[in-house]
This record gives sequence, C-alpha cells and structure tokens, in this order.
Amino acid sequence: MSAIRLALLTLVTMLCFAGNSVLCRLALRQTSIDAASFTTVRLVSGALMLVLLVYGRHHFRGVVSVASGRMNGLGGNWLSALALFVYAAAFSFAYHKLSTGIGALLLFGAVQATMILTGLWLGERLNTRQVIGLLLALAGLVTILSPSLEAPPLGSALLMLASGVAWGVYSLRGRGVADPTGETAGNFLRAALMSALLSGVLLAQQQLDTLGLLYAMLSGAVTSGLGYAIWYAVVPRLTRTRAATVQLSVPVLAALAGVLFVQEPITLRLLLTSAAVLGGIALVVLNKHTAV
Repeated sequence: MSAIRLALLTLVTMLCFAGNSVLCRLALRQTSIDAASFTTVRLVSGALMLVLLVYGRHHFRGVVSVASGRMNGLGGNWLSALALFVYAAAFSFAYHKLSTGIGALLLFGAVQATMILTGLWLGERLNTRQVIGLLLALAGLVTILSPSLEAPPLGSALLMLASGVAWGVYSLRGRGVADPTGETAGNFLRAALMSALLSGVLLAQQQLDTLGLLYAMLSGAVTSGLGYAIWYAVVPRLTRTRAATVQLSVPVLAALAGVLFVQEPITLRLLLTSAAVLGGIALVVLNKHTAV
C-alpha cells in the first residue's frame, strides 16, 4: 500500500469515527427517533454490512450461527458483544443532551484513559513526562464536568464516559485477534440482539422517524461497519504511536462537523479543555511508544 493511499484511508477512517458522533447528534436533535431505536438500527445495519464483507471475502459460503458464534470467518463472543452494546447504547442516550464536540472529547478521553490505566494495572510504568500528561488529561476531563454555564448535563456526560470505558474494554479484548473484521461482525450480531431486547423493554417510548432511521443506518453501515473494516486494514500498516495519535484528530473533526452540520458553537471552554485532554494524552502515548 502506497504512503498516499495509506494516508487517505486513515483520513477516511477518522472521518467515519467523527461521523458517528455527528449522525447520532443530528438524529436525536433534528428528528424524533428515540435513542434505543437509533442504537438498534445502527447495530443491525453495522452487523449486516460486516457480515456481507465477511461473506464476500469467503465467497458467500457458510451458515450464520449466532448461538455458536461461528461462520466461515465470523467469530466474536458474548462478553465483547456486551461491551460493544454498552458503548453503543450509552453513546446514543448521552447524545440527547451533549454537543457533538464535547461528546466526542469525553468519549475519546475515556477510551484512552481506560487503556492507559489498564496498562498501569498490568504493571506498566510511566515516566515523569507521561505522569504530567495523564494528570493534564484528567484535569481537562474534570474541568469539562465542573459546574458552570457551559458545563454539559452531568447524567449525559457520565453516560458518555461509560460509553468510552466500554469501548476501551472492547478494544482491549480485541487486541491480537487474527481476524478483527470477522470478530467485529460476530460481536455486532450479538450486540444487535441485546439492543433489540432494550428496544422491546422501552417499546412504550419508541418513536420512529424516516430521516432518523436513515441517519442510524448510515451510522451503522457506513461510519461504523465500513469505517471499522477500513481501520482494521490500515492499523497493521501503522506503528502503535501513529495509530494512537491519529485518533487525537477525532474529537477535533467531530467538533468542526458539529459547527458545520448541527450549528453548534465552538466555545473557549471546549478549546481549552480539548487542548488539555488531547495534549495530555499525546504526552503519554507519544512517549510511551517512541521505540515502536
């Protein structure tokens, strides 16, 4: 793969990741679809897209068996699927009241914090520069949540943090798998079943909207399904340092997209806290993997 093609595919993937935040925010702000239905449609659409990709790769052979979790090239497990479901559901419910940029920043910060703190729990050690970076990032997250006129609703913010932790857990559980796309396809199928159960429990609150359903399908099939598939094709060709640092662009891209498509303002608070969180994480991951 040429350097130009690799750079373009990486950019496309980051745009897809940011697009998930934008599409969810658009659906929940500008249409009447409920968060549970958005989650279910997103996961079902993502599962269908990923299964089609797996089928195409295996020449359309194999029979799906969600119970056993196996098809030709399709795997996954229920624990990882639960983490995926918690991520997607908390993500949708949080975006009812969060701006696109703040939501993406909280999500990204929680994902990275989960992975960094897990490394510490497993015995990794940070040097002085990394400790300063971690404290700076945590201070930025605390500042976001501190009471003020611009502070996001605490309940929604905590939901997004939970979503980020769940995605971090999902990412950690998926490290080193031989076929990430096949594993993700199986996990999406299982998570879609869980989300369908949630929609059934909340059936009385269900509100469907044509445009909202379209946003959910785009989020599932394109920015999630295709986005993850492209990312897994790109990641093996990136060093761990680059793979970690390019993701620093996602909250920035999401905030800019929020301005363009959702007419959300970029405040001084968002700029300062973003600089603290993203800069702090950069100090940790850049130094952590300099030898890679």
